[in-house]
Amino acid sequence: MMARHQYDRAAGQDQAAAGEVVVASYGGYAEAERAVDHLSDQRFPVEHAVIVGRGLRSVEHVTGRMTTWRSVGQSALSGALLGALLGWIFGLFNWVDPLITGLLLALYGAVFGALVGALMGWIAHAMTRGRRDFTSVTQMQADRYDLLVEASFAAEATRMLGTGGGPEHRAGEERRR
Repeated sequence: MMARHQYDRAAGQDQAAAGEVVVASYGGYAEAERAVDHLSDQRFPVEHAVIVGRGLRSVEHVTGRMTTWRSVGQSALSGALLGALLGWIFGLFNWVDPLITGLLLALYGAVFGALVGALMGWIAHAMTRGRRDFTSVTQMQADRYDLLVEASFAAEATRMLGTGGGPEHRAGEERRR
């Protein structure tokens, strides 16, 4: 059984129970990552640091139209690659007939995989009945990223981030969360 991570709690619950303090808040993940890298470069024990995304939202970018032929083509390509790999492995280990080379089995596998893949792509697209005729990529984004450290290390982390060229952070974020 997996234990629930302490950041899976509902937004707005206090992190003070975990003994962690927000030492900086950033607008992007790369900035928070640079801050942790800066702490690491300064020999700070970064195993006591946590980057927490706040205000999460799901963003779906539409990348194109999904036609029947595009679905068939993509599925045929995937099937051909899988079939070629499986055919090559069968030939490599002489699982079929030692007289048939691995490359010939890979070719047969590619052809068979392309046909099966194309058929499966056509069936899968037909089953949607036009309800989702586009392709997309989904990603999670956060409004801000808080850098938390255990309370006993908070003063040191704040000092290291505030001096010596550490990444900028919003003032007044050194508060218990």
